[in-house]
Amino acid sequence: MTVDSTTVGAPVGLVVGGAAGRMGTRIVALTRERADLRVVAALEAAGHAALGADAGETAQVGRVGVPITSDAAAAITAGRVLVEFSVPEASIEHLRLAAAAGAAAVIGTTGFSPAQRSEITTLARRAAIMQAPNMSVAVTLAFKLLPIMARALGEDYDVEITEIHHRFKKDAPSGTAVRMAELVAEALGRDIAKVGVYGRQGLPGERTGQEIGVMSLRSGDVVGEHTVSFGALGERLELTHRAHSRDTFARGALRAAGWVAGREPGLYSMADVLGLA
Repeated sequence: MTVDSTTVGAPVGLVVGGAAGRMGTRIVALTRERADLRVVAALEAAGHAALGADAGETAQVGRVGVPITSDAAAAITAGRVLVEFSVPEASIEHLRLAAAAGAAAVIGTTGFSPAQRSEITTLARRAAIMQAPNMSVAVTLAFKLLPIMARALGEDYDVEITEIHHRFKKDAPSGTAVRMAELVAEALGRDIAKVGVYGRQGLPGERTGQEIGVMSLRSGDVVGEHTVSFGALGERLELTHRAHSRDTFARGALRAAGWVAGREPGLYSMADVLGLA
C-alpha cells in the first residue's frame, strides 16, 4: 500500500541498480508516487553511456538531482535499500557491499547460478534481503496457489509450463517459470533437477508421467506471460498470468523496499512482504 504524505519520519533512501535499464528507469519514475521512499543514488556499470546523467531525466520524469554513477561502494551505505533488476554478477557484488555496510536489498535479478544463490543465502545472515523472481502481487499469489493445485490434482495430471518474454531477455527459462516448476515439483514430491524437461525435438517418445515441461518463447516486446497447465485425459486446467506493463513489477519492488527497510537480517520473499508466508 502506498504511504501518503502524512507519513512521519524521513523517507527511506533507495539505491537503484541498473538505473538506466528498462526496470531501473521505472523504479526511479514510480518512486515519485511514494512519500516514504526517495532515490538517493543510481548505479550503472563502468563505461555505461548514462554515467553522469541525472537519474530522473534518464527515466524521463525530470531532474531528481541524483547523477548515475558506477561507484557502488559509495552508494550502498548503512540504512539504505538497494533495489536492483540487472545481471547476476553485478547484483552479487552489490549484495556483498550491502552485507558489509548494513544496507538492505530488494533483488529482482534472475538467472543466478546455484553457487550464486547459495551465496545470497549466506549474505542474508548479515543483511535483510528480499529476493523474488517476480515482484508482481498476482504472481506471488499464484506461487501460493500452484502447490495447492498440484497436490489436489495429483499424479494423473501432466504439468507443462510456458513463458513468453521480450526478445531482449537474456536468461531462459525465466526466473518465474523456474520457481513455478520448483513449487509444483516440491508439492508432488519430485526433484525438478531430475524431472525438468526444457524443450522437445525429434522423437523423444511418449511423455513420462513424472516430467515437468518448461518451454521458453522470446517475441517482440512481451513484458511477461506465464501459464502452468495441468492436463489429464479429458480435461485441462490452466493458471495464467499476463503482465501488461513493467510498472506492476516496479510497484511491487517499491512496496518491498518500504517493507524490508529496517528489518533484521534474513532472506525474505514477496510472500513475506504480502503477509502470505
